[in-house]
Amino acid sequence: MTIISLLLLASLLPHLTFTAHVGIVNGTEAKPHSRPYMVSIQISEQHICGGFLISDEFVLTAAHCWNGSQILTVVVGAHDLRKSKTLNRIGVKKYIPHPDYKIRPVRNDIMLLRLQKKVKLNNVKWILLPKKGEDIEANTLCSVAGWGKLWTDGPRSSLLMEADVYIIDNRECFKKWGEIYSVSQMMCTHGSGGFCYGDSGGPLVCGDTAVGVVSFCYLNLCNSPVYPNVYTKISAYLPWIKKIIRKI
Repeated sequence: MTIISLLLLASLLPHLTFTAHVGIVNGTEAKPHSRPYMVSIQISEQHICGGFLISDEFVLTAAHCWNGSQILTVVVGAHDLRKSKTLNRIGVKKYIPHPDYKIRPVRNDIMLLRLQKKVKLNNVKWILLPKKGEDIEANTLCSVAGWGKLWTDGPRSSLLMEADVYIIDNRECFKKWGEIYSVSQMMCTHGSGGFCYGDSGGPLVCGDTAVGVVSFCYLNLCNSPVYPNVYTKISAYLPWIKKIIRKI
């Protein structure tokens, strides 16, 4: 049994760790501003998680990226996080984790952040969400991006990195992870590249659509060939997302 270190929340879970506080393994630098929906979620101007714009005032991310009391800020339109003086930093007006989010076992790891002001849509744009009930076929080529660690014990990337990944059949994901894995709420991927610590909350993108939210991976090896990277399946949460946004 592997002892697990949750990077934002202290708990024990077999074989997995959330990926906050740390980018992309075996990836390449993204073309600057080619992913205008990407955001860096930060505490005290330090990157802890990824996220992505789904409207001009809402960011979608992972619920475990917030412990219930932290003050988060969101950096939009960034590529190089070292350029602190020019970063467009926006405060969070409201934190909306899924009401049924649980750590043990991981369930409903998804959260909306309402920004204090609407973003100006010049080099910043939001990304489409899937249609209701839409699932992605196994072996579909998708991608993931973030500012997390470049390998398991490596440094974080100040540049936005990206990697191609392939969707794994949900039954295979369940066989790999067992009861930790929820077939209805999750999806997983494999590939030569994948996410690592600090990429939590970022989007799994297929075509021009965000279909998943980076949730957790194997503790001892980012992008493990045995335990694939796991995402929260956005299509399962569309009614909740739309209900929140419609209230505004």
